[in-house]
Amino acid sequence: MSLGHEIAAARPRVIAALAAQLRDLDLAEEAHDAAVEALLAQAGEVRDVAAWLYVAARRKALDLLRKRKAEQRWSSEAMAGTEPMAEIIELPDPIPDERLRLIFICCHPAIAPEARVALALRIVCGVSVEAIAGAFLLNPAAMYQRITRSKAKIRLAGVPFETPGRREWPERVEAVLATLEIAYAVAYREAADQSDLAELREEVVRLSALLAELLPAEAEALGMHALVLLASSRSRARVDAGGAMVPLSQQDTDLWDHEAISRARIQLDRAAELGAPGPVQLLAAIHLVHAKRSRTGETDWETIVRLYDRLALLRPTAVVGINRAVAIGRWRSGEEGLAALAELDAGKLEGFLPFHVARADLLARAGQLSNAKDEYRSALAAGPGGAERRWIAQQLAALGD
Repeated sequence: MSLGHEIAAARPRVIAALAAQLRDLDLAEEAHDAAVEALLAQAGEVRDVAAWLYVAARRKALDLLRKRKAEQRWSSEAMAGTEPMAEIIELPDPIPDERLRLIFICCHPAIAPEARVALALRIVCGVSVEAIAGAFLLNPAAMYQRITRSKAKIRLAGVPFETPGRREWPERVEAVLATLEIAYAVAYREAADQSDLAELREEVVRLSALLAELLPAEAEALGMHALVLLASSRSRARVDAGGAMVPLSQQDTDLWDHEAISRARIQLDRAAELGAPGPVQLLAAIHLVHAKRSRTGETDWETIVRLYDRLALLRPTAVVGINRAVAIGRWRSGEEGLAALAELDAGKLEGFLPFHVARADLLARAGQLSNAKDEYRSALAAGPGGAERRWIAQQLAALGD
């Protein structure tokens, strides 16, 4: 494993241990980042990167506190301990994973619901503020303020930065699931471009499996594991030899991981037996219908539309509306898909990449080729990643642009 990978893997452990002592997420992050800089600058080989970062970050935190003239208060209370990191992270705990434990902590009910997921994505998963803002259809400045206010809330209100007991899990599970879902969506999109964040994808698969194991009676947790298994099963088919994205409906099903698909189906069956349907299970069911194409050779768009109809009732978001419109366009006609898309607030979706791509596709199916080309150009202006940009360029070329 490269040093960069070791640093990324250690990040949640180190920040969790620091935050538990300092009770200040900003200070924990700042000290961690300073320790990373010091590690990269020193020439010697480090045997245990996490331990090295933790010790160095503690020292950096103390330096920072001195500069803030708060040394005596903090050094006597928070920094006096000399226990090694291993003792901190191996305390008896019902959540046997540092990163998942920290996600549960960030999803504290004292924090505003809309901020819990954003905070966990930033602190635990290392997702950029820009990527989080994109997932919430907010501008980065507004999302930055949301995260900053959440940190201040934790610090000023004295929110306990400790692992919640099992009795406290139910009130946090929904936000934990949302964190995993958005983290996977961001990582899945980045994976096509082989960015560092792409590694987060496998981590979310692992965490979702662990969560399903911890919560076997929580149907949505089982659904989440099924969802990420299904999405990850298509990893090898998502990009062509030229580096362009391959849409799901056009992927070579021989490249899919059929074992992962089978495991996902089993998880969805277990979830259904619990009799508590939810949006995550519906999303997973939509992916499972797509997966059936490997056996039937065709996509059952009618079933997909009906599942999106139900999902839209539980989760009436713009993304669900856009995907539903695309499915209607495939099942019935481009014109009917455009009519479904017109039900959304286009003004708020201006500059949103999935909206422009969906509208371009539906316009092309409706025979409005000139308008379709304009929409694909708008999609390019929205700043897609390299794989998506190459695919959009292919669509424009196919339309004679």
